[in-house]
Amino acid sequence: MSVKTIYDFKALEFSGNYKSLSDYKGKVLLIVNTASGCYFRKQFKSLENLYHQYKDLGFEILAFPSNDFANQEPRTGLNLETYCRIQEGVTFPVFKRIHVKGDFVDPVYRFLSHKSENGVLDSVPMWNFHKFLVDREGKVVDFYYSFTSPLSSSVKSKIENLLSK
Repeated sequence: MSVKTIYDFKALEFSGNYKSLSDYKGKVLLIVNTASGCYFRKQFKSLENLYHQYKDLGFEILAFPSNDFANQEPRTGLNLETYCRIQEGVTFPVFKRIHVKGDFVDPVYRFLSHKSENGVLDSVPMWNFHKFLVDREGKVVDFYYSFTSPLSSSVKSKIENLLSK
């Protein structure tokens, strides 16, 4: 059996359709669990800045809203999509709200969070805006805690390194 990659999964769009993550083959991905009521929501602006800085070089950000931490994402459906697009000005893909931990964890996050699934690392999100970095082959290569700015030199240098390969 071959090792799984992020490309083996799909995510539910606001339209109700599933998006195959294999559509992102060959791109460097930063996958983030978000919440509109979280202190770290200011990172939406930083994520958007990062996205514009690298998107033409083969970089993509995928946002997965979650209400798993202190009920900080009460929005769902159109209300949530409108918040992300209008209030925060997000242009990168945002998917429907999911669970990123616990018994009902979405398969995407089960893969990202567990070494037994991704073959590389264990890092179950402990809060909103936990970030996973995925290389062009769809393999998890690193993660960043909520307090790490998407514009930090450690994040940007790792992205630049992966984009140069």
